[in-house]
Amino acid sequence: MSAQNSPWAIDVRGLNKHFGDKHVVNDLSMRVGRGEIFGFLGPNGSGKTTSIRIMCGLLTPSSGAGTCLGYDIRKQSGEIKRRVGYMTQRFSFWEDLSIRENLDFVARLYRVPDRREAVERAVEGLGLGGGAPPRAGSLSGGWKQRLALAACMLHQPELLLLDEPTAGVDPGARRDFWEELHALAARGISVLVSTHYMDEAERC
Repeated sequence: MSAQNSPWAIDVRGLNKHFGDKHVVNDLSMRVGRGEIFGFLGPNGSGKTTSIRIMCGLLTPSSGAGTCLGYDIRKQSGEIKRRVGYMTQRFSFWEDLSIRENLDFVARLYRVPDRREAVERAVEGLGLGGGAPPRAGSLSGGWKQRLALAACMLHQPELLLLDEPTAGVDPGARRDFWEELHALAARGISVLVSTHYMDEAERC
């Protein structure tokens, strides 16, 4: 069986990360099955964000090894980045651009074919079209969350890495977001969600 046909979306062993004398990730081992919603539970400051960045090839571990979607996290980070959607903890889009302009920019970065059609599908699929303010900076927490998820999905990733995606979002938007995650998992997309909410961990 080739690595890319492995049943594991994430398979990491003994990951450690040091920043100077600070030991941020301590001997992390984890397996996430394909098509699974996996909860990554821990308090703020416990190293969840650093771990996610190691898994998707944005950071190199100080020690340890593993694969993400069958690709080596040390040697094949470029392949991983093309196949993973990463939603950061903080809203990281251009606040003076519209929803469509933000999505169009992300689509250009990923060289998405039929870019305009892909943007319109994302807008419609996550209900971003009607009723949203014209500029991203005017969006509520729930709308910003939808925009971030739409941007993650533009290049049709196999795995979503979501870093505390519902922090600061109202209960209704949190519920809608989780319904969307379960719909994505039903389509075979693997999801890793970091959270410090116990009720959300129970939905994984």
